[in-house]
Amino acid sequence: MAIALGDAGAKVVINYFNGKEQAERTLEEMRSRDIEAVMIRADVTNERQVQKLIDDTTKRLGPPDIAVFNATPDQPQMPIEKYDWDFHQQMLDFFVKSPFLMTRAMLPRMKKKKFGRIINIGSEVFRRGVPNFSPYVAAKGAQAGWTRSMASELAPWHITVNMVSPGWIPVERHVKDPKALKDGYEALIPMKRWGVPGDIGGIVAFLASQQAAFITGQDVAVNGGMTVG
Repeated sequence: MAIALGDAGAKVVINYFNGKEQAERTLEEMRSRDIEAVMIRADVTNERQVQKLIDDTTKRLGPPDIAVFNATPDQPQMPIEKYDWDFHQQMLDFFVKSPFLMTRAMLPRMKKKKFGRIINIGSEVFRRGVPNFSPYVAAKGAQAGWTRSMASELAPWHITVNMVSPGWIPVERHVKDPKALKDGYEALIPMKRWGVPGDIGGIVAFLASQQAAFITGQDVAVNGGMTVG
């Protein structure tokens, strides 16, 4: 997503909290493509760190007018009896609290400019109602509702708020997932292939562009037809 935005002409801040090596690799690749980019470390569930992230971004690249919310914790699948409320709260902190904090911190500049692109990264799990995953599914549902409400609220300032909901796209954190689980999911995909990060990057870059200026409040599934409508 960061590379797709950079290729489209955006200056890009890569925010990370734990994944420093991955962020450094991404930054190196972006710079090899002549993309203007920097790395900043911040916990997007912490109000003070969010404000510092926005302040540092503004000093280094200018005030942000495009935001992609993609932070996530681990997501173990378990029956409801195995979860506690602290785990539910963690899901809400990442998928509802962090977009709220980030958006609130950026809004004064966006409203003044009458331009902004807010893009939440959701998940197909909300539409599919995936079992043994209730805290994650519930938080993604809340994120979808927040997206819709904010789209209506911010439309008068020409600030769009949309969500992109990927299917299962195997990346680094899926390396140790059981092969049988992967094979079972792949067999269900109507397009008969796995999604790749570029599939998400393309739609994110489009939603951030001027071509998508009249699109807001939408949840775009990118999952090869796993959910329809």
